[in-house]
Amino acid sequence: MPTSYPLSEVEKSFQKEAGQSPNSTLIPYLTVDNFPKLGLMTACRFLEWAAANPEGVISLPTGKTPEFFIKWTQFLLENWDSPKGKEIREKYGLAAVKKPKLGGLQFVQIDEFYPISSQQKNSFFHYVNKFYIDAFGLDPKKALLINSDEIPLAGGRNFHQVFPDLKVDLSLRFREPKSKLEKIQQESIYLIDKWCGEFEQKIRDKGGIGFFLGGIGPDGHIAFNTRGSHLFSTTRLTETNFETQAVAAGDLGGIEVSANRLVITIGLDTIVYNPEAVGIIIAAGEAKAQIVKDSLETPLTNLYPATVLQKLKNGRFYMTKGAASKLTDSIDHYYKVGEWTKEKTEKSIIDLCKKLGKYGHRLTLEDLKTDPYTSLIPNLTEETVKEVMDSIIAKINKGTTKEKNEVLLHTGPHHDDISLGILPHITTQLQENSNEAHFSVLTSGFTAVTNTFVINTLTHTKQLLDEGRIQMIKYEDFYNTGYKLKTDKDVYQYLTNVASEDPEESLRGLCHRVVRALVEIYKVENTAGLREIINEVISILRNSYDGEKNPAKIQKLKGMIREFEEELVWAHFGVQVKNVHHLRLGFYTGDIFTEQPEKKRDVEPIVDMFRKIQPTKISLTLDPEGSGPDTHYKVLQATAEAVRVWSEEKDLKDLKILGYRNVWFKFEPAESNVIVPVSLGDMAVMEDSFANCYLSQVNASFPSYAHNGKFSTIAKRTWVSQLNDIQLLLGKNYFYLHETAKVRSSHGLIFFKEMNVKEFLEHARELEKSIEGML
Repeated sequence: MPTSYPLSEVEKSFQKEAGQSPNSTLIPYLTVDNFPKLGLMTACRFLEWAAANPEGVISLPTGKTPEFFIKWTQFLLENWDSPKGKEIREKYGLAAVKKPKLGGLQFVQIDEFYPISSQQKNSFFHYVNKFYIDAFGLDPKKALLINSDEIPLAGGRNFHQVFPDLKVDLSLRFREPKSKLEKIQQESIYLIDKWCGEFEQKIRDKGGIGFFLGGIGPDGHIAFNTRGSHLFSTTRLTETNFETQAVAAGDLGGIEVSANRLVITIGLDTIVYNPEAVGIIIAAGEAKAQIVKDSLETPLTNLYPATVLQKLKNGRFYMTKGAASKLTDSIDHYYKVGEWTKEKTEKSIIDLCKKLGKYGHRLTLEDLKTDPYTSLIPNLTEETVKEVMDSIIAKINKGTTKEKNEVLLHTGPHHDDISLGILPHITTQLQENSNEAHFSVLTSGFTAVTNTFVINTLTHTKQLLDEGRIQMIKYEDFYNTGYKLKTDKDVYQYLTNVASEDPEESLRGLCHRVVRALVEIYKVENTAGLREIINEVISILRNSYDGEKNPAKIQKLKGMIREFEEELVWAHFGVQVKNVHHLRLGFYTGDIFTEQPEKKRDVEPIVDMFRKIQPTKISLTLDPEGSGPDTHYKVLQATAEAVRVWSEEKDLKDLKILGYRNVWFKFEPAESNVIVPVSLGDMAVMEDSFANCYLSQVNASFPSYAHNGKFSTIAKRTWVSQLNDIQLLLGKNYFYLHETAKVRSSHGLIFFKEMNVKEFLEHARELEKSIEGML
């Protein structure tokens, strides 16, 4: 870290532990091994600052990223003088620090959606009060908070009266209103702008923010200062961009809501107004690696809002190593420190092809010797590139080898993960009759189903009941046992009518399954009771705000809708309902900070499934370090523990574990050891099955920030991009002149990693370190 930026005692301790050499970025940074430790470092630095500034002005973030900052801060305050607390303080530069009293601190809320009721549990106002004001013992009278209910509007009205559809048209700042309501809205917008200016002045009257902690969005936003925000921006009511709306969709109940909701945010100049301020951005996981690189290696620019921290001598990025992985410092370290590996050779040569825009066979020895990374390859010769090409060809050969007599268990954390990850590989396996295939989704996935989708489905179900078109309820034993029978028939009816291009009849298949689910969940005894329950669920959802946590029974209903969708996908290929296993692991609750997997609740069901199916191959998502212990990560750890338990009772030396990735992360070619060609036909099957079966996902209510649309489109683009990388190495003629039709028809590639049990458990153990130290 540059000497012009003095480190605090806490920062020195973490830098020393990490063995981190001085970095070359425009904003200094510190790295840690895992997500919880990021929270520990941030908590220690915050408490160090709070002890020295007992009446200082603080601004702290919302969302999932600060989970362990909050937990570690509370832990240290409660255990300051306990043996464990003292051990941590002595290790991390707090030994001489007197326990801070946080009651004197002055809290400033960073941002808020507008308009949103302060009573809603998905408002940042609620979050701040719960996790900071109450949890840290701050004084609410000293806090500057953003409460939509209290911001003055025209004529003393509330925001529901002024903005009945909760949409604020900022063009009214500059144009003539066209109606009486628009006149009221215009006056109200000016009043909100006035309130924002007063909020800004109150912050400056305090001397500005003394300790700012924030996350960073996929477009680089800090607070809600999105890409393009002026470096001298102040507190304001503003629109957001798609990337920010996509991230907020989970909080607000769908992109349909977040795309139309404005925000009030402090500005970039607000953050750096106090030149002595400690300004920290925290970032976790490889998903943040590119924006971290852009923010730390680019001079001040409105394209990357976090570059504004260059103005602060105490500006910092605190990151996990995954988030720092694309920094020039990190790439240098990867290649120059430690043993040279085959993976480093492959990665450096494939990257050189991309850097120079040259095919592999055209790379010269001089090219290799000139590049800072390929020049490090031991025993570098003209044959080195050919060796890499041969290695990649061997991976493709492995991916085209026909499998026989396998018992395949494909697993995913959420519905659609398996399809988006490796569907073309699976379809080849299913064409071989000697293979037996099973599919299992390990969580119920209810958070991906919007209230609107359920309301519309139940409304249609009522209509079918009125028309007498749900005939199964007429059977005498339906409400006792009949509802459990012939579930394959719902699937068959649905898909038959997809083929017949009769969407009305397909929808009837979904409504049949929803009726079965309602009978099971609510113990319905007759048709009158069924109608009552349908009306009750519709009423509850209509009276819920978007993004509100549903009651447990409605969560289960949403999950069972997703389960039906998964059964539809695999029925495309003749897989029966009995071979699609729904585990509904209990850690998945829909809370902002979810629980860790438990052995009895979350591991034993997986072990029982292994015992029953006796798979010879298991597939699973093998994501890198994420932005914390999220659903993918938790499912991976539960699965790894289940494999370990099963290995104690059965010899698993022949079991193969196949790790795949999909729309959130992708393998580097050098990381994978199997490459599967994907044809245009494969892509069409994936896109078609996604659109026809994942009904609750077709409108992309919770999209990726990378694409405003279906996840299947992102998967297809990933496969095409991966082919482009390999074509640059091997040459296009390798593919279109290949002796096998499977390779000749390649218009995309899938990368995955095949492991034996020992390799898998070692890999999972490395990832497991990211929850060590958890409170």
